[in-house]
Amino acid sequence: MSEKDSKNAETDGTAPQHPPRSPVREMAELILTTLIMAIFGITFILRSVNVPTGSMQNTINSGDFLLVNKYVFGFAGGLPMNGFTPHREIRRGDIIVFKYPQDEVQNFVKRVIGLPGETIEIRGQRVYINGKEIPETHVIAEPDPQDNGHLTILSEKKNDQATWKAYHRPGSDYEFDSRTDEISTESPNGSDGRFRDYKSEPHYGVGRPFKIPENCYFAMGDNRDNSLDSRFWGPVPRNYIIGRPMFVYASVNQEGGSAFRWNRIGTMVK
Repeated sequence: MSEKDSKNAETDGTAPQHPPRSPVREMAELILTTLIMAIFGITFILRSVNVPTGSMQNTINSGDFLLVNKYVFGFAGGLPMNGFTPHREIRRGDIIVFKYPQDEVQNFVKRVIGLPGETIEIRGQRVYINGKEIPETHVIAEPDPQDNGHLTILSEKKNDQATWKAYHRPGSDYEFDSRTDEISTESPNGSDGRFRDYKSEPHYGVGRPFKIPENCYFAMGDNRDNSLDSRFWGPVPRNYIIGRPMFVYASVNQEGGSAFRWNRIGTMVK
């Protein structure tokens, strides 16, 4: 076909057509595209986390599987396009997934209570930031006999200014005397006659003020009397924070014959 005939064919719609793609090729391209998007999402945006413990009950139940947004807080140290990308700073009350400072292989889920540079002090069930009590709804609860991954609420003291709940055992006060860092595990028995292992008891901010270092966050579990958190091992460095859990996509009652909790699917984490 001459150049002139080729141009005429393009204008009159009779130009040669490429053969249609086969169904197998279309399926292969779809699978490849989906796989690339999934790998990109898992690497940079999303992550799956299982919660094996009850430190965040009833906000998050043990046995919940969470989908985590790794991008919402950006990346440690900020991004070159700050102000143009949809991420924000970590706020008080945010639930975070982070690497356990004493064992980076483990992932923990807690709530941010104290921010960098603030002074925190826990007196009994109350938490003070820079000398002012933060608003929390205090709940008295005990394990559900049918599902140990959930707490049964016995009483609740509402606070209209609170945006989250703190759960405590019946009769719990969690009050500790002020102490100094020099107290060792070989200290004499306490006034109640019990031997006190101070390394296993909370001391960061409990019974005395503690200033949170820069680029660190003080994280605590909502199930306050059953949570290994910053009160025990200190604040969370910013570069250990992975992201924020968005919702529960699966949940299993690990104490009840691995029964699936259908009612937990789609529960938003907040």
